[in-house]
Amino acid sequence: MATVDLMGKALAALAAADTPMTMDIVHGLIDPGEVTDPLAISEVAELLDLSPHTLRYYERCGLIEVDRDSHGHRQYDAAAVRRLVFLSRMRLSGMPMRDLQQYVDLVDRGDVTVPERLDILVEHRDTIRRQIRELQLSLLATEYKIATYGGATGP
Repeated sequence: MATVDLMGKALAALAAADTPMTMDIVHGLIDPGEVTDPLAISEVAELLDLSPHTLRYYERCGLIEVDRDSHGHRQYDAAAVRRLVFLSRMRLSGMPMRDLQQYVDLVDRGDVTVPERLDILVEHRDTIRRQIRELQLSLLATEYKIATYGGATGP
């Protein structure tokens, strides 16, 4: 699923909740549920609303390692699904692939890299906050023009 599709899904979830944004809403955007048995690529694609192409792309980029069965078919375990949920959330937030690759590399190197991971996430959070401010300014300018033409502004 493209980032723009994930954003649409997230915005719809927020609108349906009709409550202030909380971490519970964020956690519920992509919920893999209890994955007990390995899943095929088609099952993971459906579960996470991602395309099989995207899943294979993440694997080629080194973001995820996936076991294979005796026939060579991908088998996603619970850990792989959890990582894909995280990757999906970060892509939804606009994190560049190179930053995701760096982050995943650090995760794979162990707890000694926690400070570096924190730096990546803090920098990404700051970028998101800047983008929100820029979007708020753009919204204000758009509403101004709508009002100029006699249209109604607001929700």
